[in-house]
Formats: sequence, structure tokens, C-alpha cells
Amino acid sequence: METTLIILKPDAVQRGLMGRIISRFEDKGLQVVGCKLMKISQELAAEHYKDHAGKPFYDGLVRFMTGAPVLVMAVRGIGAIAISRSMMGATFGSKAAGGTIRGDFGVSNSFNLIHGSDSPEAAQRELGLFFKDGEVLDYERAMSQWVYDYSSGSPE
Repeated sequence: METTLIILKPDAVQRGLMGRIISRFEDKGLQVVGCKLMKISQELAAEHYKDHAGKPFYDGLVRFMTGAPVLVMAVRGIGAIAISRSMMGATFGSKAAGGTIRGDFGVSNSFNLIHGSDSPEAAQRELGLFFKDGEVLDYERAMSQWVYDYSSGSPE
């Protein structure tokens, strides 16, 4: 099972889309194993986006991400990273396909609603930035047997 970081950005929170977006992950069969509403500090934003430092959009991105609350989630499932990124859609809402989160809810190329880790390495680093030890939980869901085929003894 993979665990990935998902951030519902300030525009998603301010537009009241949190519940609808969380439902999409749960409806897909992914498990929310950590979740908190928070305000990102300048320091945390700088660390999270350090690979973009010096790029023309960096200052605006940090200002945007620190300007209002975000919802951070740890989401788990087989292939959770690729599945989540597919669900999110193309980076720019104006180019994202219908049926994706950005395609259904976004039109802006700056305000793109959601962030998801793009690799297992990024997920591990990002989860460590946003969640303390013990805040990402391991728990069994009764419905897991209906999400994954366990007939071989382990989930497909």
C-alpha cells in the first residue's frame, strides 16, 4: 500500500469544495489515514516548494499557499500516488479533462485546487513535512475486502 500527501489548496477550502473532493477519494476506494485543516507557515511553504525557489511563480505560489487555510490529507491505497494524480487532472484547470477534480471544479491556471505527491520519494518527504509521528494512522476498514481482491491472500 502506498500513502501519498494530498493538499486541498486555499481556493478549494474557500470555495467549500473539501467534502466533495474528499468524497471522490473515498468513492474511488482510497483510505484517508490522516487529515487536518491548517494554515501553512512561510517556513513550511518554503521547505515544501524549495525546488521552485527562484522561479518566476515562486513568490506568488508561497503567498497563495500561506494566505488561507488548507486541508492536508494522507491517502492510502494500492497505487495511491498514480491514482490520485490521475483523479486530480492536468495542472491547469483550463486544460484539465472533465471528470477530474481540476477539470470539474477549476478554470484558473494559477488557482489549481489540489496538490498531490508525484513519486514515492516525494510522498515520504512531504508527509514528513505536514504530519508528525502518530498523525498518519494504520487502521483496518471493513470495506477493504470490497475494494481489493484478497482471494490470493493479499490485496491485488
